[in-house]
Amino acid sequence: MDAGPPAGGGPLVAITFDFGNTLVPVGRPALEAVVGALADAAGARLGADRGAFLAAWAAERERQLREEIPRFREVDLAVRLRRVLARLRGMPVPAPSDSWDDAAAARRSTAGEVAFGLDAYARAFVAAIPPDPEIGALLGRLAGGHALAILSNWPLAATIDRYAEAAGWTPHLAAIVVSERVGTIKPHPAMFRAAEVALREPGGPPLAPGSILHVGDDWAADVVGAGRAGWRAAWLRARPADSPLPASEPDGAAAPDLVLDRLADLEPALAALGC
Repeated sequence: MDAGPPAGGGPLVAITFDFGNTLVPVGRPALEAVVGALADAAGARLGADRGAFLAAWAAERERQLREEIPRFREVDLAVRLRRVLARLRGMPVPAPSDSWDDAAAARRSTAGEVAFGLDAYARAFVAAIPPDPEIGALLGRLAGGHALAILSNWPLAATIDRYAEAAGWTPHLAAIVVSERVGTIKPHPAMFRAAEVALREPGGPPLAPGSILHVGDDWAADVVGAGRAGWRAAWLRARPADSPLPASEPDGAAAPDLVLDRLADLEPALAALGC
């Protein structure tokens, strides 16, 4: 664990946490199990061939990442599922350089089918990755002196809502701010501004950006993004080696206030800084 002087000075009022690979390690086998469970559910309910579903899901995931991330837009799992079902039901697949006609793709499925699929995905994620009891204990202790929130890029906000509820984290959290709901992704400042609004007490004054610490594993999204928003930042440099989640490496564009080897290092690091 490395520590530097707190940015901006003043008391630390709030702490936000990234979700995937910060609060919850997401390795490739776990995510593959989630998508496999979705494929099984789609086969049982919608008659989709499992192998064809998995291949279409992987192809459309890559397309969405290629199209949306450079625009600072979150990938949309409902759109992906509609595209996958359209492919399986005979709609011609656009060339990699072309875009989907999403209105036409949506006519190949029903709202109920899409809702069923998203529900299956969220339930499978909660079942596939058990929460670490130490994370809940950490959040409980930190909540005694700071407002806490999850601030995460994630394509299905309901997944984080359900996970936090199942893990028993919800009583410790003042807010859950997710890119799917905000309409953009970290490091865009709109994500951090949305968290500032969510953390503000009703009728209370706005939080000073320098009074908030964001903890995350993705350098560009979490460290650079927090710094540009005027926040403090803690970089968690440990993550699953095989994680399929998007990530970036340090590039000298920012200087985190804290560098953590494990999330458990956060408490002693804050104590060392007098926070």
